[in-house]
Amino acid sequence: MSKNRPSYPPEFRLKIIELIRAGRGIAEAAREFKLSEQTVRNWVKQDEVNDGRRDGLATSEREELAKLRRENKQLRIEREILSKAAAWFARETDSIPSKSSNS
Repeated sequence: MSKNRPSYPPEFRLKIIELIRAGRGIAEAAREFKLSEQTVRNWVKQDEVNDGRRDGLATSEREELAKLRRENKQLRIEREILSKAAAWFARETDSIPSKSSNS
């Protein structure tokens, strides 16, 4: 998916959401501010999730999940590198390390 979509400041998003909550239609607000209707719907939906009025991941939870996934990926890569290095050193020294840890 391309990331060529514009990023809107949180204050702008909140103003649009407030307009919708005040009774303005999504299509009308989207046309007036030159936004896609789906974008406005997504903002309203995410705001409802953040406020606990709807099930789903809150924005802070989404950010934490993304961070944890990045960390998990990095740890898997590092573990693979260490495993390969241990195997290489074992071959170089003609010994195989025991699987138990005495530390």
